[in-house]
Amino acid sequence: MEQKKRIGIWIRVSTEFQVKDESPEHHEQRARYYAEAKGWEIVEVYRLDAISGKTVMEQPETKRMLRDIHNGHINALVFSKLARLARNTKELLEFSEMFRKAGADMISLAENIDTSSPSGRLFFTIIAAMAEWERAEIAERVAASVPIRAKMGKPLGGVAPYGYEWKNKELVIKPSEAAVRKLMFQLFAECKKKKVVARKLNEMGYRTRNNVLFSDSTVDWLLRDSTAKGIRVANYSKSPGRGKTSIIKPESEWVYLTCPAIVSEELWEACNAFLREQGEKLKRQTKTVTQLFSGLLYCGCGGKMYHHPDGGKYKCVKCRKTKIDTSDMEDIYFSQLKIYLLTDSHFDNFLSKTKHEISEKETILAGFQNEKKRIQAEMDMKMELYMAGQIPKDRFGSYYTPLDLQLRQIENSIPKIESEIDLLKIEHLNGDSVKQEAQTMYERWSTLDKAAKRSFVERNTSKITLAGDEVVIGFRYHPSYFQNAENEQSIHNDPRLFS
Repeated sequence: MEQKKRIGIWIRVSTEFQVKDESPEHHEQRARYYAEAKGWEIVEVYRLDAISGKTVMEQPETKRMLRDIHNGHINALVFSKLARLARNTKELLEFSEMFRKAGADMISLAENIDTSSPSGRLFFTIIAAMAEWERAEIAERVAASVPIRAKMGKPLGGVAPYGYEWKNKELVIKPSEAAVRKLMFQLFAECKKKKVVARKLNEMGYRTRNNVLFSDSTVDWLLRDSTAKGIRVANYSKSPGRGKTSIIKPESEWVYLTCPAIVSEELWEACNAFLREQGEKLKRQTKTVTQLFSGLLYCGCGGKMYHHPDGGKYKCVKCRKTKIDTSDMEDIYFSQLKIYLLTDSHFDNFLSKTKHEISEKETILAGFQNEKKRIQAEMDMKMELYMAGQIPKDRFGSYYTPLDLQLRQIENSIPKIESEIDLLKIEHLNGDSVKQEAQTMYERWSTLDKAAKRSFVERNTSKITLAGDEVVIGFRYHPSYFQNAENEQSIHNDPRLFS
């Protein structure tokens, strides 16, 4: 028997006025109706009354909710809309990543997002791919300003090299470290061994800036760094992301600036000439290329197909017969991506029918809301008449009580009908947003870099099989079949196959 999904309900309003006026109880009841309609178990309610959405990550209720997510006490969070979870975009992305890592779902009623459904997961995978594209665009703009700052001699971040320090945005010699760095060159010129230099420096009692022992790799880096001879190189590397090794830029982009020298140019050149000679003996060039379909592409014989750089093809490692050009495979995938995301008549018919149901429910909801206003106005009028003495005290109840009862019934019915509309939009609709994002994704495919494309392929493709004259692409989360987690599309007799 499948275990019930354990749900937490998130309620946040910004001010005391909103606590009274926006009715957190109303939003809670709406979320409860939605969860009950899905057959889920509500185990927690997290309330942040009169708390701004500018930053909520450090709030005690937020920490409690995240602990419950991480330890599995709840495996989904329902909230009225994304702005109620947090208004800070950075925190929303952090929440999304935390939920993804914990395997938990996020359900936003207003935005019709439910990551427990295939369509909701598709929506988030498209958003994630677009976010990668946006991050790349921002990174390019930031990177474009770096060479200009470098040519102006401005610091680009990071600490000064050993032997130097920054003072008033200028790189100047730090005497205590410069003496050690000069000794390092003199020792290497004598023994030509980095390990020996490191050992001798350590035995003399010298340590790095972080107060750790010198190593041969530290010695190697400090010997090669040209600041020691009075030339500082800027704009020579870029960071691919936190925790990743920096990438060296082409030499044509490097910026050379002068700085105070620690050793003579002759001594620096002599040491580096020997380092280059050593390096040539040990040099091994490696190149890692991430292919779009590596690990997902299979031959009809059951063997995996891998990319062979020399031939520009994917080849089966088992039968060694099946092969396809890498560019042709991407073209085929891209053509099917359009069908997968955009062209499905069943999907459009389904949307049309569901929109009609939603329209009918919304008409009923509008009727309830109008009736609520009418009753409230009539109750106010009765109260005014009573206060004016025009309704006797012993008869006031007969006028007022039926209206009060009807108002309570309507107030209970409104969140229920709202939850039914939410359920329709999230469980069966969710199509307008998906199709709009999908259209954008399809149009920008050619502008995405290989890493962003690979990320999208990994999240949305379960397996690709090449057999005979047929290629079968197993897409995940097909939007037109919400109840099926995967959908396969086949192509037959494509002349590009197995060329």
